[in-house]
Amino acid sequence: MNILAPISTIMTTEVITVTPKDKLQIVQDIFEEYRIHHLPVVDEGKVVGMLSNSDLMYFLKGKSYDKYEEHLNKVRLKNYTVEEIMTCGIATLKSSDLIRTALNIFKENLFHALPVIDDGKLVGIISSQDIIISLANQKAIT
Repeated sequence: MNILAPISTIMTTEVITVTPKDKLQIVQDIFEEYRIHHLPVVDEGKVVGMLSNSDLMYFLKGKSYDKYEEHLNKVRLKNYTVEEIMTCGIATLKSSDLIRTALNIFKENLFHALPVIDDGKLVGIISSQDIIISLANQKAIT
């Protein structure tokens, strides 16, 4: 993998998104069905936040534990919305930014995915997983 290549060469372009008003049950269903870990939150065409599977798990597991926890989590998923637990004020990249730039951002921060925005429009998402997959698919030089 050439870390000086643009992130457009490895980013995911078919991005699943949610809105701030979506219930957390929808988010959980998406995470389970598509086996993804990050969702850009889009409101009227603009990325306003990110929600990770870790955010959701922390929200659900961050509550007290008792014999009613499973039932309480079902109630939480049906009643809380994305905007109540999403991360706002997120970093973004352009598709022309270098893979090295994404690597440096991931190295310096605790998050593992960034929305890719060109001309105000969401065009993809780059995650640490995209980088790992690219490296794993790289042919060995002999």
